[in-house]
Amino acid sequence: MITEPEMEKGIAVVAFTQDSLDASNTKVFREAIQPLLEKERTVLLDLYALQFVDSSGLGALLSCLRTVSDQGGTLALCNMSKPVRTLFELVRMFRIFDIYASRFEAVTAMHSETTPE
Repeated sequence: MITEPEMEKGIAVVAFTQDSLDASNTKVFREAIQPLLEKERTVLLDLYALQFVDSSGLGALLSCLRTVSDQGGTLALCNMSKPVRTLFELVRMFRIFDIYASRFEAVTAMHSETTPE
């Protein structure tokens, strides 16, 4: 469902390994990601493999955001496919999540936000 977390500049990065996040697999996703969300304050979800997300998947992603935010952390998304980006725009989820075009862009921006000057 998701890769093992990779640490990049203090950011826990995980990527989806399946092409959909929907009612058939959101429970597995939540179980896989929960330990990471409880442990890390800055998380990046790389969505490059996702081609389809339904309302259950959106709910699971919102739940991740809420968990991290409640702990004072940050969660962002990157590498959205065109169909997933279209859905996020349609339901205005792009206003809720920090979304980046690439993993490099996301890590750079998130690192600069968490690094004191």
